[in-house]
Amino acid sequence: MHERYKVLKVIGSGSYGIVYLCKDLKSQENRVVKQLRPSKRRHRKEVELFKSEIALLHTLNHKKMPKLYETFSTDGYFFYVMSFINGDNLEDLIFYSKKTFNEQESLLILHQLLGLVDYLHTKNIYHQDLRIPNILLKNNELFLIDFGLSQQQILSAPSQLSSGSLQNNQEDTQEMKQQDYYDLGEILLYLLYTTYPSKNKKALPWTEELSLMKETVYLLKRLLQIKEPYSSVREISTDLHAALRANEREH
Repeated sequence: MHERYKVLKVIGSGSYGIVYLCKDLKSQENRVVKQLRPSKRRHRKEVELFKSEIALLHTLNHKKMPKLYETFSTDGYFFYVMSFINGDNLEDLIFYSKKTFNEQESLLILHQLLGLVDYLHTKNIYHQDLRIPNILLKNNELFLIDFGLSQQQILSAPSQLSSGSLQNNQEDTQEMKQQDYYDLGEILLYLLYTTYPSKNKKALPWTEELSLMKETVYLLKRLLQIKEPYSSVREISTDLHAALRANEREH
C-alpha cells in the first residue's frame, strides 16, 4: 500500500470504508490507514464525503483525537493516514472484559467525553456518531475516534444569508448539537447499566430499574430529552458537577 505502509490487519470495515492497522516503514510506527471502499470510488458523492472527512480531520488538533498525517490515491483508490491510538474501546471492555462502571465512574467518563464534545462544538463540528465502539480508554484516559459521520458547519456571515437561510442554518446546528447531547445520554445510561444485575424478567424503564441519585436522574432526563433538552455544554456541565458532588457526599 503506497510502498510506505505495510498492512498488519483490518481493524474496521463498513459500507463506506475499510480501516487498516499499518506499519509505517519510514518511521517504523503504527498508523491507521482508512480506504474509501472500492465500490464507492466511482460515485462522486461518496468521494466528496470522503474528502470532507479528511478536511474535517485536518482541522482537529487535540491529543485525545486522531491526527491526520497524509492522504494519497493509488490506481484510483483513495486513502488517508492518521495516528494509531492503542487503547481499548468501551464496547470491548464492557462485553469481553466484563468491565463495570458505578455511578460516579460513569459520570467521570461523561465528564471527559463532554470536554471533547465541547472542543468539537467550538469548532462547529458535530460528531453525530457518539457510541461506545468509538470511545477508547487508555490508562483511564478517554479518546474519541471515527469521524466518518461528523458534520462541520461552515458559518457564513449573517449579512450574506437571507433570513430563511440563516434560520435553516441555526435549526440544522441545533439539531446536530442535540443529537450529540442525546448520544451522551445514551452512553451514560449504557455505562450505568453495567452494574445492573438483570435478574428481573419484567422489562422496566431505567428510572425504575436503576437506583440513582436524583441529580443523575435529572441529568439523564434532560440529555435524553425526556425533560427540557439542554441548549449548551455549559448547562450540561453545571448539572454534571451537581451529580458528581451528590455522589461524593454519598460515598
